[in-house]
Amino acid sequence: MSKAAKTDAAPPAPHDADSHDLIRVHGARENNLKDVTVEIPKRRLTVFTGVSGSGKSSLVFDTIAAESQRLINETYSTFVQGFMPTLARPDVDVLDGLTTAIIVDQQRMGADPRSTVGTATDANAMLRILFSRLGKPHIGSAKAFSFNVASISGAGAVTLERAGQTVKERRSFSITGGMCLRCEGRGSVTDFDLSALYDDTKSLNEGALTIPGYSVDGWYGRIFTGCGFFDPDKPISKYTKKQLHDLLYKEPTKIKVEGINLTYEGLIPRIQKSFLSKDVDAMQPHVRAFVERAVTFTICPDCGGTRLNEGARSSKIKGISIADACAMQISDLATWVRGLDEPSVAPLLTALGETLDSFVEIGLGYLSLDRPSGTLSGGEAQRTKMIRHLGSALTDVTYVFDEPTIGLHPHDIRRMNDLLLRLRDKGNTVLVVEHKPETITIADHVVDLGPSAGTKGGEVVFEGTVDGLRTSGTLTGRHLDDRARLKPSTRTPSGTLNVRGANTHNLRDVDVDIPLGVLVVVTGVAGSGKSSLIHGSVSHQDGVVSVDQSGIRGSRRSNPATYTGLLDPIRKAFAKANNVKPALFSANSEGACPNCNGAGVIYTDLAMMAGVATTCEECEGKRFDASVLEYTFGGKDISEVLAMPVTEAEEFFGTGEARTPAAHKILARLADVGLGYLSLGQPLTTLSGGERQRLKLATHMSETGGVYILDEPTTGLHLADVEQLLGLLDRLVENGKSVIVIEHHQAVMAHADWIIDLGPGAGHDGGRIVFEGTPADLVAARSTVTGEHLAAYVGA
Repeated sequence: MSKAAKTDAAPPAPHDADSHDLIRVHGARENNLKDVTVEIPKRRLTVFTGVSGSGKSSLVFDTIAAESQRLINETYSTFVQGFMPTLARPDVDVLDGLTTAIIVDQQRMGADPRSTVGTATDANAMLRILFSRLGKPHIGSAKAFSFNVASISGAGAVTLERAGQTVKERRSFSITGGMCLRCEGRGSVTDFDLSALYDDTKSLNEGALTIPGYSVDGWYGRIFTGCGFFDPDKPISKYTKKQLHDLLYKEPTKIKVEGINLTYEGLIPRIQKSFLSKDVDAMQPHVRAFVERAVTFTICPDCGGTRLNEGARSSKIKGISIADACAMQISDLATWVRGLDEPSVAPLLTALGETLDSFVEIGLGYLSLDRPSGTLSGGEAQRTKMIRHLGSALTDVTYVFDEPTIGLHPHDIRRMNDLLLRLRDKGNTVLVVEHKPETITIADHVVDLGPSAGTKGGEVVFEGTVDGLRTSGTLTGRHLDDRARLKPSTRTPSGTLNVRGANTHNLRDVDVDIPLGVLVVVTGVAGSGKSSLIHGSVSHQDGVVSVDQSGIRGSRRSNPATYTGLLDPIRKAFAKANNVKPALFSANSEGACPNCNGAGVIYTDLAMMAGVATTCEECEGKRFDASVLEYTFGGKDISEVLAMPVTEAEEFFGTGEARTPAAHKILARLADVGLGYLSLGQPLTTLSGGERQRLKLATHMSETGGVYILDEPTTGLHLADVEQLLGLLDRLVENGKSVIVIEHHQAVMAHADWIIDLGPGAGHDGGRIVFEGTPADLVAARSTVTGEHLAAYVGA
């Protein structure tokens, strides 16, 4: 770090800036960090900047937040720790001054279909109490309004102590819950296409079951063939009614298979428990494909999708049931709650009103409390988690945010900034990883990492104030005040893609003609209907390639080479050159180091203490058996190739004796999306959000579709990288593709040939086309919120 950068310190904390007012990090080496030393002022807003892969998340999340969580876990007894995830100490020499860290990240809010926006916050709990007090007719406690509690009754024995004697009495009990028993509180019922579960012309031993994981040799397959309820060599079409019932619906029954005591149950209940207990969007691709093929979800006819039984729906406040309230747009529900004047529950009404107002304030007023939490985008999930903390009485907490502006229109970023400052002003330390200049500029303190990404990053290149960053000469400093210009001319469309009567979610019978052969940008505030229009009406058409925000699934063994399919041509090239099998060059197959099974590390379970991972001494972390590393291609063994950065590998496979066109083609696409610094074998679990998005884009670029849909491709991109993205979008269009981008970044808007702006607001205040035309026309008209912000951005 330069001397100038070091002297440009943050404003002093409320007390003299001694060690008690600093989070001190010395010698951090997580991932690509190079002995990073940094001192962060407490009770201040610190923003961490730098290109994707520069080490921001490694420092903030994998070092500071991770150690805070690990130390908190250690305060529990070893017995309790045995039930908690084991956390290894980050690779750092000194880390002190930590306070309790609360991570507010972009992770989806779980796949439990019972989880909604209301249950994920305190809103549902308060609403249930409200209805239990004011609802007419009165039907019971708050549990009577919960779709996660069933109504049950029965009797049981209780043991009592009376006059020194132990006596047993039989007592009856009843629990009144709000769950609809038909759908078990899920709001939908399922219907199975039996032909998708099995081929009835075959027997079980012939592989009749077509359910993922139910092969004849698999564990489930062996349970069904060995249960004894039907002949495993008899075609299913020949089963009696009872045998077919046992195959499909039999209740849990104790059996013995291969000498092991097990519980057997029919296919349908087993599928419901193993597959349908998770949200469809969170399933592995092959499981999701099976579920979409085999299962039809329909709204529950008993509860109408509300999840609640008739009793819970019958109790009302001023004509509104709890089901009605949860279905309201939250901004409308907040107004309804404020209209209730009941002194007996005044504190509850105040608390509920403040929670609902926080949703509106944070830009989520268009949601409803009954919205399944698994359907929220990463940005929506992060802001929903924020609701829990806005009214918290905790102070001197460290809040950690991962790009909180993702998914936000420029109009909404101002509100997010206000919320971050409010958390700071309550006496908390706020750490934010961010790329947007609007949020960087409100920081009290900035830590800029770089100078580049991957092995060329991992250093603190500036630490100080925002003004100091501007004059620092770092990549972030040079680009902080960048502003795009409107294009002098726009391309002429080659045709149109016509959408008629679109009414997905909040869309109001939208008719729009989307130009083809050009760059189209779809804009509008969060919740205005952008994704509903494009993903609901365009994504599923023939010839459309959609790159959305769903996450990449992969284990520590997955890497860019495996994910993109690059490893296949590399393995074949090695195999051909050495006249051996391709499987030898897979660390997940025959070529794996026998000591670590191809993981590269040895995991040691220390029971109730945190487990540790140590580099495998046998293969030295290379993951391959020593005999495999004797085979070379182009003078390098397979581990050396996987250690190459993309740019080096692109040159290696593009020329000379190692020339491999199939591999070179994939590597060129990776370089094209700005991932040239990634090593081919880097675990996917270590990639940042921006890197994962661009990796997906690179894989889709090989597809032959004529229309590309990108959903916020600037997610995770540094200011300096946006220009490269625009160049990539231009190349796609110049190669004959039609590109439709859902985006909030003004630089992308300014670069568009055509803009479709939705609004004017969010939820039921949106869902309409408020502008169609060129960026220049939008700036000139200034007729929408987007137009006003774009005009300010380009200096018009």
